[in-house]
Amino acid sequence: MSEQAGARFGTQRRGAHWVHRLIGAGAVAVICLVGAPGVAAAAPRNPSDAQLSEAQRQKAEAAERVGAIAAQLAQARADAESAHQAALIALQDYEDKQAAYETARIAADTAAAAADQAAADLQEGRKDVAAFARASYMQGTTAPAMTALLSSGGPAELVQRAALLDAAGVHKTDVLSQLTVLEVQAGATRQAAVQAVEEAETIQTQAAELLASAQTQEVSARAQADAIDAEEDGLQAELQQAEQVLYGLEGARTAAEQAAARQAAVARPTAPAPSAPAPQAPRPTPSTPAGPPSASAAQTAIAAAQSQIGVAYSWGGGGRNGPSYGISPDTAVFGFDCSGLTEYAYARAGISIGGTSRDQWWLNRTKQVATANLQPGDLLFWGGDRSDYMSITHVALYIGNGQMIEAPDRGKTVTIATARTSSSTYFGAVRPSA
Repeated sequence: MSEQAGARFGTQRRGAHWVHRLIGAGAVAVICLVGAPGVAAAAPRNPSDAQLSEAQRQKAEAAERVGAIAAQLAQARADAESAHQAALIALQDYEDKQAAYETARIAADTAAAAADQAAADLQEGRKDVAAFARASYMQGTTAPAMTALLSSGGPAELVQRAALLDAAGVHKTDVLSQLTVLEVQAGATRQAAVQAVEEAETIQTQAAELLASAQTQEVSARAQADAIDAEEDGLQAELQQAEQVLYGLEGARTAAEQAAARQAAVARPTAPAPSAPAPQAPRPTPSTPAGPPSASAAQTAIAAAQSQIGVAYSWGGGGRNGPSYGISPDTAVFGFDCSGLTEYAYARAGISIGGTSRDQWWLNRTKQVATANLQPGDLLFWGGDRSDYMSITHVALYIGNGQMIEAPDRGKTVTIATARTSSSTYFGAVRPSA
């Protein structure tokens, strides 16, 4: 909640001090209703009409303050929920970018290995050229071709020497050409490796920025929600305190009037109250035997999700291998977020559905299911814009009979809840097991 909002809400508490003026009178009135054991109770103290009127007025004012602030609290709560939804979107953006970084890192490692191999090949090529030069020198093939021909012993040797010189020239050209190719390849692979590393580092930086943004938005949303809850709790506490004072005074008035009526009718005998019939023990309801277990992927996924009921919600936590510590501000919370739970459930059934709620929709988008045709095991999604799957922020596992299993939100645990398919933010459903 903003400082301005907090100041606005804080002004609603200016009348809180009045409650303490009436607590003494209310407490005395209540104490008078209870007699000490073995001692005759004194006549209950009857509060004055002025005390009752003041308590009624202060209760009405407290209720009015609660009503007046309700709209502001509702708007502030809506703002906090919007911030929370934005944080969920940012979290999924980070997870997508982190996955892209892992892919880029693998590509960079591959490019670096190729560059190392190209450098090794180039080194070997240079060794081959050096070896050829040494052999040519030692065998005299580096002498001028004309000298070799003129020193021949006759026509036959002349032809033989010409052929050898031609072969040596071809071999020299091949070795030098191969060295040139290796040099070009080594340069290209080095450049590709450098670019791959730079791309991976850029993606990693973007991922870190997205994570920081998501964390900031989530922390802000939680702070707003906590401030709203505290403000509402304070106003409700004031109202309850005012009600207790009023009800205490009204009780004291009623007790005093009843005591006076008893004193006036002390001579009249009271007919005994009819005895109540003995209560009957409730009849046990026969249990219906459960049907045989299903070995289908959907039932396996449901069983896996049910096994995690009671596990804490952890922002960014959990995955195909089970619960885990989440992302700040939930680094100390071991559990699941919504998509971590569903990913784990279907991983137990041998089906990979993706890591984020957006991925789980996109990877199964060809298996969409109408609300009227939902079956146990279907995934249900919620988001802000039904025309854009990138707006999806929540996923749950349908288990039949209008119910679902979900990891709902911070401070809560994996639970069974009513499937909110009539919600204005309901996005749709898919069937991964189809």
